[in-house]
Amino acid sequence: MTANELRTKYIEFFVLRDHVEISGQSLIPENDPTVLFTTAGMHPLVPYILGEPHPAGQRLVNYQKCIRTGDIEDVGDSSHLTFFEMLGNWSLGDYFKEEAIRMSFEFLTASRWLGISPHKLSVTVFAGDQDVPPDHESAAVWKALGIPESRIYYLPRSDNWWGPAGATGPCGPDSEMFIDTGIAGTSASRPGVSDGKYMEVWNDVFMQYNKKADGTFVPLERTCVDTGMGIERTIAILQGRTSVYETEVFTPIIARIEELTGARYGPDEDTNRSIRIVCDHVRTATFILGDEKGVSPSNVGQGYILRRLIRRAVRHGRKLGLSREFLSDPAQIVIDMYQQPHPVLRDNRDRVLEEMRSEEERFGTTLQKGEHEFEKLLPNLMRNPERTIPGRLAFRLYDTFGFPLEITEELAAEHGMKVDRDGFEEAFRKHQQKSKLDSNQTFKGGLADHSDMTTRLHTATHLLHKALREVLGDHVAQKGSNITQERLRFDFSHPEKMSSEQLQQVEEIVNEQIERDLPVTVSTMRLDQARDAGAMALFGSKYDEIVKVYSIGGYSREVCGGPHVERTAQLGRFRIVKEQSSSQGVRRIKAVLESGG
Repeated sequence: MTANELRTKYIEFFVLRDHVEISGQSLIPENDPTVLFTTAGMHPLVPYILGEPHPAGQRLVNYQKCIRTGDIEDVGDSSHLTFFEMLGNWSLGDYFKEEAIRMSFEFLTASRWLGISPHKLSVTVFAGDQDVPPDHESAAVWKALGIPESRIYYLPRSDNWWGPAGATGPCGPDSEMFIDTGIAGTSASRPGVSDGKYMEVWNDVFMQYNKKADGTFVPLERTCVDTGMGIERTIAILQGRTSVYETEVFTPIIARIEELTGARYGPDEDTNRSIRIVCDHVRTATFILGDEKGVSPSNVGQGYILRRLIRRAVRHGRKLGLSREFLSDPAQIVIDMYQQPHPVLRDNRDRVLEEMRSEEERFGTTLQKGEHEFEKLLPNLMRNPERTIPGRLAFRLYDTFGFPLEITEELAAEHGMKVDRDGFEEAFRKHQQKSKLDSNQTFKGGLADHSDMTTRLHTATHLLHKALREVLGDHVAQKGSNITQERLRFDFSHPEKMSSEQLQQVEEIVNEQIERDLPVTVSTMRLDQARDAGAMALFGSKYDEIVKVYSIGGYSREVCGGPHVERTAQLGRFRIVKEQSSSQGVRRIKAVLESGG
């Protein structure tokens, strides 16, 4: 079964069981400063899991683009990926454990669907602890379906528990499904042990409890189900492959890299590692650049990760013998493979290829400058009797010149030296703390929070968006936002720096609407109706057929799903703190709300 067939079958299965297919969302989270990218299929749905009604109803299904960057350095083995697709189905206060598990079992084992032998299936459930009892309910359902007790594993909170999104809130046990690969394994082999014998294929999460501020867990009145199945890993299992890189998701990219380099995938593990890194990083970079909120390579935020991925791919291309620009070649293959389920890649093809080419060209210049700087430092370095390049110096080459540590190490080795990696990593950690770009962050929720201040600032972005269009023109469109309790950050399309007069005018317009104490109302309608009604939105994005439209009096109307105040007078006084460039053709405003509320 191919990835395209799995994606289609999954959606079909759940639509037949009264689920509504909803659109996957952008890789760039909306109003979530805790992560740089959408990290799981449930990420965009957290507000609805937390209780907000979803416009499409209580039973949902979709496929979602995801990126996890915490283990970039691990990419190169047979399993790690930075980009993956997640299939998911949700119950928002509708069915719960029994129906969810029965549907999972049917989709996995029925001949019409995946046709996996039930004898290969093992499952895990929550073992319970001092706070929450064991999940005997899920175990009983699995047993009733024919899974023997010997293949039902009770595991601790570290294995089989989700959440909550923050310090308090909805959370609960999960039940994970594993396929026995047939590998002999060891006496320690069991689901959850990474020795290759058991491969996780699906996870059903049951939001059953509310964690309170005092640390206690009380049952929820409204329970939810959130599930996740990774496409890449599942097709590898279904195809009997030992690696995701042996499936049709990657083999065309590998074939092209072999053509370009003359290298061969298979005989040599060092070569395999470099080919896998190029494959993964090109695919991920293509999806970031081609996203509806696509960002450009830079030294901050998502752009920093994008630049790191592209440059790491270039470096491993060089290790394979490629000295010319080449990334746009495999990027085109990625676009061609994914343009049907993700047409945004087709729509943004030119942007993807141009940005990829441009960043490769910049990196070539970076390598020249870095090598030149290294040569300047070399005489003093050679006088060091320990023959070690200090980590802080290696980090300066990296931070100032974009010079990869691995290349510094290669040059050092050529002169009989080594690099203090521990010192480099310490300098890098300090840099991450200072810039708040910790790429190892994990998902902690949909919005930063639902606090009063975050809600006020989020509502203020609607007024800001409208005011910018009034002052600068209709070409202004939102390109992203990031909201914390302290400030709002709003990116928008505009070709030049705003004047102080324009900034003052925008401030005055926003504060005028606040003083008018306009009502904030919400209505649910079809997307075409929202367009016809003049609602603003990222209409280059992929939306569900039914959307929420928030209106602020007769002033602003916008497609949105976040929290809002009831009247504008609750906001307080709006003040722009800074206006600056975000990327080419995109400006950024940072603003705060003062007093009142």
